[in-house]
Amino acid sequence: MREDEVLKVAIAETSVIIRSGLALALKRMPGMKILPIEVVSAETLADCMRLHRPDMLIVNPAFLGYFDVRRFKEEPQHEGMKCVALLCAVGDRAVLKHYDEVFSLYDDPEELQEKLHRLMNMPGRGEETGGQDVLSTREKEIVTCVVKGMTNKEIADALFLSTHTVITHRRNIARKLQIHSPAGLTIYAIVNKLVELQDIKDYF
Repeated sequence: MREDEVLKVAIAETSVIIRSGLALALKRMPGMKILPIEVVSAETLADCMRLHRPDMLIVNPAFLGYFDVRRFKEEPQHEGMKCVALLCAVGDRAVLKHYDEVFSLYDDPEELQEKLHRLMNMPGRGEETGGQDVLSTREKEIVTCVVKGMTNKEIADALFLSTHTVITHRRNIARKLQIHSPAGLTIYAIVNKLVELQDIKDYF
């Protein structure tokens, strides 16, 4: 998908605050033209699929009690459409594994943009610039805290985040960098000038 194309995104969620808030966040996404279509019921979902043929469906797995994403994706008219789970609480991995991606209420705009780029095969910031820019600003802050020896709770308190959000960021960092140890992150942080040696010498 080209960056100048309009991305049609259906959002299936019964909460008007969550649904409209996500629609607004998508409209404001820099460098992307996104047309959000709000869906509140089974009838409006069917109408949306028929009339708009969206490129992506973002849906709460608990939409209408339980959204059968496997059955939805098997229907011929939905072939090629990306299905994204809108996670408003802790989700069951067995349910989420059938989705193409997961958007969480804890995702910041940079994370949403990175996920959209991956879904639509668009170049992300890391692919365009290389180096440490593969990480968002928030992720760089968390790497710095990790290599200074801070616990998840300490990081959460320092950055005014929930511990759950910190854990999610750390998973994303590990996936992006393919680094799964504090020692590996320390080397990465030093090489990319996120920290100075004197900042971490007391922890090793």
